[in-house]
Amino acid sequence: MENQIAGKANATTELQTNNSKSQHIVLTTFGSLGDLLPYMTIAQELQARGHRATIATSSSHRRYIEARGVEFHPVRPESVAKLQQDWEFFKMLSDSHRGMEYLISYLLMPHLHASYSDLMAACEGADLLLTHPLTFVAALVAEKTGIPWVSSVLSPASLVSAYDLPVAAAAASPYERAIAAVAKDTALRNFRWQARLWSAPVRQLRTTLGMKPSGDPLVESQHSPNLLLALFSRTLAAPQPDWPPQTLVTGFPFPELNTGTSFANEQLPPELENFLNSGPPPIVFTLGSTVVWTPGNFYAEGATAAQQLGYRAVLLMGEGARHIPPHLRPEGVAAFEYAPHGQIFPRAAAIVHHGGVGTTGQALRSGRPMLVVPHNYDQPDNADRVVRLGVGRTLSREHYSAATVAAEIHLLLSNPSYAARAAQLSHEARAEDGVKVACDALLSLTR
Repeated sequence: MENQIAGKANATTELQTNNSKSQHIVLTTFGSLGDLLPYMTIAQELQARGHRATIATSSSHRRYIEARGVEFHPVRPESVAKLQQDWEFFKMLSDSHRGMEYLISYLLMPHLHASYSDLMAACEGADLLLTHPLTFVAALVAEKTGIPWVSSVLSPASLVSAYDLPVAAAAASPYERAIAAVAKDTALRNFRWQARLWSAPVRQLRTTLGMKPSGDPLVESQHSPNLLLALFSRTLAAPQPDWPPQTLVTGFPFPELNTGTSFANEQLPPELENFLNSGPPPIVFTLGSTVVWTPGNFYAEGATAAQQLGYRAVLLMGEGARHIPPHLRPEGVAAFEYAPHGQIFPRAAAIVHHGGVGTTGQALRSGRPMLVVPHNYDQPDNADRVVRLGVGRTLSREHYSAATVAAEIHLLLSNPSYAARAAQLSHEARAEDGVKVACDALLSLTR
């Protein structure tokens, strides 16, 4: 099925380039910057091909989207809570592993009617709708309006497979693999039971709209029957026999590959450029755009570990970087709010990060070994895949200290197999063009 979709997309590309009718594609997403960037990159490529693209998401992202020349339409609720004020609450959720329950039941479901109304307005006159996994009202909008619908996932964790077992099970005996498969199936059954409780408001909304009952939007009905875009690399996860047959693995939609976008020209801050040029490659520590608000001891212990190993360090700390006076920073340690991962990762000796799929993808593309310290959501699964691929190691937050970080990084940098494997997979990831594949597939459905 995947080959058929890709073939159809390639066959129509030339027709669309020559003299096709301009299409209006709405891309709706919810979450942090990592949940926005893949759709932004696709939207800019669609615009470069002469089509109209609208990002429909929380108004907190409006300035970021419009500053990059993409049309914006607000969809409630707000995706970013007041993390500065509520960071203790978010830390508690993260520590209790109830982040997903809170996200769905308390941030999304109370706003379903508003989300539905906003997305209906955004889709008026549109030719296609591309959706993020957490935009539960999108299936209702597509069904109500008849607009062609394409769903997407950002990480392999969203596509549960009985064939895709953790690293410990993959190297075990047949009996142990069977036990692991049973455990995974049990966990999936438990999730399905919880999902029915979390998604009850969606079923209620269907009834209110006079629509027939359907499968659970978190399980059976979460994917479009037309096309499911898996917006990650085959190096991270190959298609499995029990994935939905309409799945197309596109490759990561890296913005750096799309030379016509504003992302491709994003540069490092001058101070960071000077730091990188003034010495050997540093170890880069980053927690993405959300976990960075609850860093705990991540940066302090990481910087100490780098010093113990004789390496320089770059800390990408978000707003926390503003609160460290330069004279209090250890020698050889630089702190910055943000730097484009595609620009800084290739210049690192190693990368220590939280395991978000976007950060993991950029680390894979950089060809540098990595240490993953997962927090929640898909991050533990991404960390396990990094270990399976032989490009990195993983360390739990509970065991994160300067001593353990130094020991793990020493193993990464002293064993040449990690660097060799990272370079190999970097070549494979760079050969993929996720943006082109995704856009070709989308436009093939609008024909």
